[in-house]
Amino acid sequence: MDVHSRIIAILAEQAVLDPSEVTPEATLDSLGIDSLGLVESIFAIEEAFDISVPFNANDPTASEFDISSVAAIAAAVEGLIAEQHG
Repeated sequence: MDVHSRIIAILAEQAVLDPSEVTPEATLDSLGIDSLGLVESIFAIEEAFDISVPFNANDPTASEFDISSVAAIAAAVEGLIAEQHG
């Protein structure tokens, strides 16, 4: 399973949706994922990919980790994998 598919699976589980309903353009808001769900998703992503996500749960906008869409999250995770497992 590639990075995008795993991210979609993690976010779908958090949103209690079928993975087919999670599109790359979807935002966390559109999926119904709140701030607690986001934090849980970040933990799941860190565990799934064995990476450390630079994320400030108290101020997500201050983070360099792009959470603007599913595609942005997947791209950010790919970058972290390359950086941390290079």
